[in-house]
Amino acid sequence: MIMLKSADLSRRRFANIVVPVCEKSSVTSEAKLSSLVDDALSLPEFEGARGDLLVRYATGGIKAERLLFIGLGRVKQVEEEDLRQMAAKGVRRAIELGQSKVAIIMPDKGALKLPRSRQVAAIIEGALMANHLFQNYRGKEARKVKPLTEIEVLIARNEVNRLRSVAEKAAIVVAGTLLARDFVSTPPADKVPATFATMVEKKLSEVAISVEIKDDEDLAQMGFGAMLGVAMGSDSPARLVVADYNPAGATKTVVLVGKGVTYDSGGLNLKPAEGLKDMKSDMAGAAAVAGVLYNVGVLRPDVRVVGIMPLVENMPSGRALRVGDVLTSHSGTTIEVGNTDAEGRLILADALSWGAETYAPDLMLDMATLTGACVVALGQDIAGIFTPDEKLARAIKNSSERVFERCWPLPMPEDGKAYLKSDIADIANVASHRWGGASTAALFLSEFVGKSRWAHIDIAGPAFTRKNGSYTRPGGTGFGVRLLCDLLFDEESTLKF
Repeated sequence: MIMLKSADLSRRRFANIVVPVCEKSSVTSEAKLSSLVDDALSLPEFEGARGDLLVRYATGGIKAERLLFIGLGRVKQVEEEDLRQMAAKGVRRAIELGQSKVAIIMPDKGALKLPRSRQVAAIIEGALMANHLFQNYRGKEARKVKPLTEIEVLIARNEVNRLRSVAEKAAIVVAGTLLARDFVSTPPADKVPATFATMVEKKLSEVAISVEIKDDEDLAQMGFGAMLGVAMGSDSPARLVVADYNPAGATKTVVLVGKGVTYDSGGLNLKPAEGLKDMKSDMAGAAAVAGVLYNVGVLRPDVRVVGIMPLVENMPSGRALRVGDVLTSHSGTTIEVGNTDAEGRLILADALSWGAETYAPDLMLDMATLTGACVVALGQDIAGIFTPDEKLARAIKNSSERVFERCWPLPMPEDGKAYLKSDIADIANVASHRWGGASTAALFLSEFVGKSRWAHIDIAGPAFTRKNGSYTRPGGTGFGVRLLCDLLFDEESTLKF
């Protein structure tokens, strides 16, 4: 569906060509295109600034129905995200015009300061993510808006073979992102724990990833008392999905844990009506882990990757977990429940403890829509990083900047654990005050990771959106898949393990 190829613009016929333009300058040396760029820049309504869009039908001898000139901003300041947004804007405009195909011109080699491989990857990512439409629940009339069937990225002939593998890898990573989006956007009644577990198993089996689903009886035998405590109020029993990619000769093991609350009512600490609206997204951490494992199945790296996804519904009923109950976690640590809406940390406690004990990983990462406090601190578009390992935090942040899934390190002061003391159990699931809730939640999780090198990424803000972005639409964003793939498998990652 997306291709990296060369083409003679004077001979081939195109429906739509997207032409990137910088402020006051062309970034293509193709004679006819460069002349058309100069004409576009002479118009008062188009300056080549970031996000500028001009559609022209007089194509100056180029065999195209229309040219879409899209601004990148100042040539010396163009970043990968500008290229993603340029490609995304072109794709979305073509969809709005009812088109089925688009060709995107690559800037000339050397025109931008960015490495050529990252330019290609960014354009592929932006185009494919913008082309995604979640229409499973729309009627026939609404489905008349269709994604493009063909996207071409046009590049010099001598670069096609050299950069083809870069384009293919970018497309693979986006596939996992879109899978996570679809999981998150699916209504909660259609992804109760058992159903969601089967959905994940089916998708991962397509890429030869081994999946084991553990039911509530298995969880009881495993000592997952905290997770089963959260699940008590629902008619839909808990499930644990364990996806294991274990290549021959692997010497390193990474464990990824994703929070999978398929619907979070808050339990007996029932959320207000506004808070319930988007709670189908409370399994976005598990969706991201599933997306990464899907990509792993295609990329086949030489490291063992285990995905652990604890899945529950948090519901109120006569059987539901009570405030004041004490749960015994997998590690043996007892937990006093101070708030049933602080349930994500309870299911993660069991999953992290079991993952650390079972796999003795070289690195363990968890991803969770854990706290509203993190959204208060960082806003809706930035995730929080929590880890005692400064090098790991820096590596995550570096990857987040490259893929524009932004993260920011937040503190985990050791003395903050004093606020998690319980009068009757080993620890409480909420602090004795309301402040710094994202940090105290991370401190709680840190009690269950053993000696593992570990980081917690709180994605409560960016995992779900109600607005249109450059390459996202209302619903799940797939946040975290590209981040973890860059961190774990990209040559430029600064992670060492």
